[in-house]
Amino acid sequence: MMAKIKAVAIALTAAASSHAFTIPQRSNSALQSMVLCSKNDAGFDAMTTTDTSRRNFLVTVATFASAGIPIFSSPSASYASGGATAGKYTTIPIAKRRYYGRVQEAVHEFLLMAPAVIKGDLTDPTVQDFFDVTKTVVVEGKKKDINGVCTKKDGDCKSTDIFDSRYNDMKTSMYLLGNAFRINQQKAPDNLPTVKAAKKFFKEMNQFERRVLKNPKTNDSEAKLIYANALDLLDEYLDLVELPPTESGHYDQEFSTLVGESSRIT
Repeated sequence: MMAKIKAVAIALTAAASSHAFTIPQRSNSALQSMVLCSKNDAGFDAMTTTDTSRRNFLVTVATFASAGIPIFSSPSASYASGGATAGKYTTIPIAKRRYYGRVQEAVHEFLLMAPAVIKGDLTDPTVQDFFDVTKTVVVEGKKKDINGVCTKKDGDCKSTDIFDSRYNDMKTSMYLLGNAFRINQQKAPDNLPTVKAAKKFFKEMNQFERRVLKNPKTNDSEAKLIYANALDLLDEYLDLVELPPTESGHYDQEFSTLVGESSRIT
């Protein structure tokens, strides 16, 4: 598990001086061994020949056709985005457009902490910023003027951004994205494999967050183990929501957190 973090840390350190956090591809096994240095269908029900003869089947088809009754329904009516069509739950493609960017940017910033975590330094800015509720704009302020003219009585037409920590936004977007991966509307969110995986990651990272905010140390060996465990749990979640693993190199870049026009991975 430690080797996974080591490779990320080395890559991030080298890239930071030349390409503004453009990280080379990592190795999963490399990153984790460093942190844990001391820790060793489709279609219709077919009519069977035993129940109905070919002749009877043709007669049935002819009868229904003459009556104007459709026999074969459209496949699209049966396979509508995993059952999330009644407006109660977000469909998977829509959820991807809404949350893929936010989840991927959160993973990007999560991995940026690796060099500091290897040192056990929880006072490092990359670690502190990830949990700082004043650092990340989660909702951009909307313009209040009309064609550049302020019509407010108090003259205040400045837009106001809403801030929170990247970690808090990560928890929200991971949960909402995971909740869309369902096959029916009856299953409670907490019973979905995607949501279960997300919550396991949150549980581990909540411990890490407490160490960062309450009494950050410059050589916290326990934090290394927590981070490494969280890294494994994050990979489990990413696989379930159809995103690349952390060692793929996909998260070396920054991502837009705005709602995307496509549900594809960018």
